[in-house]
Amino acid sequence: MAFKEVSSQNETSLSSYGDGGFRIGEQRTKGSILITPKGYYPWEVSDIISITYESLARILDQKDDIDILLIGTGEKMVFLTKALKDKLETGNFSVDVMATGAAARTYNILLAEGRKVAAALIAVD
Repeated sequence: MAFKEVSSQNETSLSSYGDGGFRIGEQRTKGSILITPKGYYPWEVSDIISITYESLARILDQKDDIDILLIGTGEKMVFLTKALKDKLETGNFSVDVMATGAAARTYNILLAEGRKVAAALIAVD
């Protein structure tokens, strides 16, 4: 999957998740994904251990356009390390960590409310 630029963040609404990927509108993606107000991108992360400040660089580069960052940790909710969470929270946006399914649903709700939201979602089967 390549970067998909969007003209409106409404174009990044998630229609489904599972089977190792996501569906955004009519586009099916495989693997984990980063979603920002400017588009969505492949994310080379498959487990919580692989989430680093550097792996979130694409989102952090757009931090001025984001109020909330949702991190989907896979099948189950797993906490980020305190060091990573503290470092992310210096970005002037809130960070919420939850299982990927909950993060995908929450993302769509916040998007529908017109909130400036980004998501980093680990794919689930």
